[in-house]
Amino acid sequence: MSEFKHSLARIAVWNLAGFNPSDQAAGIDPDSDRGKKQAEGLALLDAELVTLVEVSPLSHIERLATLLADEYDVAYNYTILQQPKGHIHIGFLHKEGVEVSNVQLLPGSEGDYGNGRQAIQADIQIGKFRAILIGVHLKSGREGPQQKLRDSQCLWIGHHIEQLRKTPGLTQRTILLMGDFNMIPGQDVSNFHHLGGDDLMDFVSCWDLQDRYSHILDQGRANLLDGFAVSRTYSTDYVRGSLRLFPMHWTMNLGREAFKDDVSDHLPFVASFRIF
Repeated sequence: MSEFKHSLARIAVWNLAGFNPSDQAAGIDPDSDRGKKQAEGLALLDAELVTLVEVSPLSHIERLATLLADEYDVAYNYTILQQPKGHIHIGFLHKEGVEVSNVQLLPGSEGDYGNGRQAIQADIQIGKFRAILIGVHLKSGREGPQQKLRDSQCLWIGHHIEQLRKTPGLTQRTILLMGDFNMIPGQDVSNFHHLGGDDLMDFVSCWDLQDRYSHILDQGRANLLDGFAVSRTYSTDYVRGSLRLFPMHWTMNLGREAFKDDVSDHLPFVASFRIF
């Protein structure tokens, strides 16, 4: 049989809405249909690498990988680290041929938010494409105090990116930053300013994205809280125009509100990168 090869790899990010307000330690019930629907959505997304935000419980990522293999014959490996505080985590699903290594939490990236999530960092390689991927889940909230907490997180992460750029052997490495920023373009200006380091990151989700929402609110409206950024220099592998909101609700034949109730209150981003 001929081998089906690709010239591009698709990298996605998705918040699973794993926070369970009634039982934070429980997260998504393993016996519920929510995980099954999320696995169906991931099969339709069919990205080579997915950064998953708000994974809860920690074992939920393994359940998704098992469901994808058993129900859709799609093989994913998974990589995740437990957050030192709280019960919602950040991890990766990645197909065979996608190398994920040097995975580490970034202590200090929680900023002044004592119970905040730390960013997760990994080296990735797909074909000839190599990058440092940083996944984040920043402080939520629209008021001044929450924005200041995000400022402290963004300052730390931005400085960390600056240090990566100065590290021998990494000065020209592509850096990817993605996750639930909890930041709205045009409103959380200081957050974006700090998170970009010394003008190092290109927030493609602010300008190279046709859709202007990713988070579905209770009122039925939606806003753009999730983010996707690529280092501004030496990053020629991102395919311009490829970043898009994946309409998972539509592919699953669900209305937006039904998707929020049964799957997640976030829709994923997916972008393409050259791997040749």
